[in-house]
Amino acid sequence: MRLTGTVSSGLGRAQVFMAQDHYQTQFKAILENEAWPGTLNVKVDGNDLSTYVALRSLSGVDTLDIADEMKANSELIDVSNTNAIRIRGFLREGRSFGGATAFHATIRSDEQELPCAILIPDLTRHVDVVEVISTEFLRDALSISDGDIVTLNLS
Repeated sequence: MRLTGTVSSGLGRAQVFMAQDHYQTQFKAILENEAWPGTLNVKVDGNDLSTYVALRSLSGVDTLDIADEMKANSELIDVSNTNAIRIRGFLREGRSFGGATAFHATIRSDEQELPCAILIPDLTRHVDVVEVISTEFLRDALSISDGDIVTLNLS
């Protein structure tokens, strides 16, 4: 399964969550090393949005009725055989850090390809933006910037 989209800037808030030891321990099990303390945002549309909405639905994230509309129009992709990895949330000093769902993937830009994971937080405002985690700072490792096209291949 493949998603293609455009690199975009986020709000920079992922760093706070990504740096938490509780998450890093779980990311290490997925990525086989600590994750870079941030995410790469990839904006999707069209068929890629349909696939992403299906992944969000599989993750249990509210799809804001988009999935129902796509299902009615036969646009929702079947992702039932996709391996979802649960990231457990936690409480620290009275503050709640929510869970998420991750999917193994690779990210490709031009001729470079790196292992990564798609991360879908339980609480997110993004509907058409895929958050990608990796052991590397992907913007530097792939020489990409806002507006560049990347492809995510789910494994």
